[in-house]
Amino acid sequence: MKMRGNVSDNSSSSINRFPMLKLVDCFLRISAIPLSIAAIWLTVTNQEDNSDYGKLKFSNLTGLKYMVCISGICAGYAFIAAVSSWLRFLVTKAWLFFISDQIVAYLMVTSGAAVLEILYLAYNGDQQVTWSETCSTYGKFCSRIKIAFVLHAVALGCFIILAVISAFRFFSMFDPPSVSSNKEEEEGRT
Repeated sequence: MKMRGNVSDNSSSSINRFPMLKLVDCFLRISAIPLSIAAIWLTVTNQEDNSDYGKLKFSNLTGLKYMVCISGICAGYAFIAAVSSWLRFLVTKAWLFFISDQIVAYLMVTSGAAVLEILYLAYNGDQQVTWSETCSTYGKFCSRIKIAFVLHAVALGCFIILAVISAFRFFSMFDPPSVSSNKEEEEGRT
């Protein structure tokens, strides 16, 4: 892989070549902030009391605490990255956005999977280990977690698109491999 010219010149020129891409990038980052904050608020304030089984809070479930933590990281990172994307000296660091967008997207996938597992067990139970479903008893709690999961999933969608955009920006700095030179090397070996 060969890099085109000067990395910093090329990175900023690829951003300048696609001004709409910069606006989409910024819009997605800013959109992820309220989605993550809403998911955090719905989860943290979620509790339901049942006279037969007691009080159920988000802090009783580790997967929900993990989602709250990752959503907080996502919102903070989205804010910092949105501000940083307009700072010229950081815009030239395409690799920085590429790596951090990938990490945040993967963390959001793992926390979403944890909440999805909780929702599955809450709605269906697990008969093999004699867990019954709980959403008939704690319906309000399950509904709010479902809404928080949807908000988290939409924020994840934003970060998946951001990961693709940052990958495009990063890899557009490199020249594509030369097809003719590969054919010449193979012919030279035979």
